[in-house]
Amino acid sequence: MADTPGPVVALTDSQCWERLRSQELGRLVTRVGDVLDIFPVNFVADGESILFRTAEGSKLFELTVNDEVLFEVDDHTDTDAWSVIVRGHAHALDDSAEVERADGLGLRPWIPTLKYTYVRIEPASLSGRAFERGPEPDRYGVQQY
Repeated sequence: MADTPGPVVALTDSQCWERLRSQELGRLVTRVGDVLDIFPVNFVADGESILFRTAEGSKLFELTVNDEVLFEVDDHTDTDAWSVIVRGHAHALDDSAEVERADGLGLRPWIPTLKYTYVRIEPASLSGRAFERGPEPDRYGVQQY
């Protein structure tokens, strides 16, 4: 048996955070009752948490009803790809010292709207996968065991 890794490799927590810190756009998944929503948000990794800004609206309302969220970030090139999923709890920052500190992180809206509320996602768990891209194996030929 070969010692080379397969086309899918689990990432360590450290590798997940490294990849999260390399990106600015993720997807926030919320759930209220039986309804799931997904929102693209620009973000920063702040230590080992995720921080984004938002305005009053459905996203913020849904987080007050149920603070359990998923947050996904991914990227790819011609040769590889990866995906990191954060499962956690989101809460709006309401402490003035926390808000002032968050203001110093340089997180700015991508669209010309006012977003006064910072939201922090505190991870409960983190998982990631790295993928080697390549052609599909022959589905009908002789397969190696």
